[in-house]
Amino acid sequence: MHTPFEKFEPPVLAFLGSRICFGLSMQMVAVALGWHIYEITGDAFKLALVGLVFVLPIFVFFFLTGFVIDRFRRRDILITATSIDAIAFVGMAVALTSDVVSLDWVYLFIFIHGIAHAFFTPAQAAFLANLVSPTILPKAIALNSTMGHLATTVGPFAAGVLITVIDREVYWLMTAIVLVCPVMYSFLPNIPVPSSENSRTFKAIFAGIHYLRANMMVFGAILFDLIIVLFGSVIALLPIYAVDILETDADGLGLLRAMPAVGSVVVGLMLARMSPMRNVGRKLFLVLIIFSLTILLFAVSEALWLSCITLVVYGAVDMVSVNIRMSMVQLGTPDDLRGRVNAVNSLCTSSSNHLGTFRAGWLASVVGPVPTALVGGFIGLAVSVGGWFIFKQIRELDKVEDIEALRGG
Repeated sequence: MHTPFEKFEPPVLAFLGSRICFGLSMQMVAVALGWHIYEITGDAFKLALVGLVFVLPIFVFFFLTGFVIDRFRRRDILITATSIDAIAFVGMAVALTSDVVSLDWVYLFIFIHGIAHAFFTPAQAAFLANLVSPTILPKAIALNSTMGHLATTVGPFAAGVLITVIDREVYWLMTAIVLVCPVMYSFLPNIPVPSSENSRTFKAIFAGIHYLRANMMVFGAILFDLIIVLFGSVIALLPIYAVDILETDADGLGLLRAMPAVGSVVVGLMLARMSPMRNVGRKLFLVLIIFSLTILLFAVSEALWLSCITLVVYGAVDMVSVNIRMSMVQLGTPDDLRGRVNAVNSLCTSSSNHLGTFRAGWLASVVGPVPTALVGGFIGLAVSVGGWFIFKQIRELDKVEDIEALRGG
């Protein structure tokens, strides 16, 4: 029986295994911190600070992370980042299991956790392109994304069960899980530093931004994610829809939250087994349009079964979009600039996710959840249709690896 993993060498499998462990630890710590900090304080603002403190290093260090990733061995950066994450988890465990809990220490270790994430995300995206050939990179990206979605599905559930059983001792278990990552990364090839530049000027540091200004195909791939997720994501609206629109309970909300991941995982495994796609540019715009239409259908749905179906499709087409766009970003960027371009991409992704959640919550409080979702769907549709006419090079892209021959700048 053929599996999606059979064409990959052991180093790639070690990389994917590390992705699962890191993703699980990320999801579990998010749930555990939310539960314990609210349990201790009962203050929603203190809870909101968790997300702010975590994402802050991504914004503060984004100009530095890419520069470092292009100047030092990426395997060493992955080992260092996950080791720092383990130290952060140990700090959280000590702080939250002490007789007197100091939230200042907890927030400090959340900030350190955010620093590790700020370096890890662009480094692992850039390193994956070093591990596999351009022809199978889309398959590797599909599997990498699938591992992330599996962690997103399993992690919160596992955290909930473990908190019930071992309460705050769960942080020690998360430390053990994340410590698997540097061990597995040590088996990866120690690929030489990609950059031949010696410059440490501001021009070199911001070279990733300059490259995006010159390469409209890579710029477009990043821009679509930023705008459509920023305005179109419905994940933050699911609790409101569950209670006020669909009139379901906590189990119904859990079902709604799981549906996008189900669609993503199924399609991700399919992409990992398929032959390389043709007409990827046209398919990208097609899935972006379908993604926007699922938002519009979800917005007006008043039946749980229909909402679940739309969310499965929502997750499925998003996986295709992510696969194409991430492949475009990696193959459309020279290796010596991948760290800096991926740092910008990581910044945009974090911005769209976190600011998108804030936008959805704020707008829903003003005009209600249905108009909020409808606005997001129509904006996504407008961006998709407009992008078809503006980004002609993307529209005409046949195979994703062809982008290497079309690099600009």
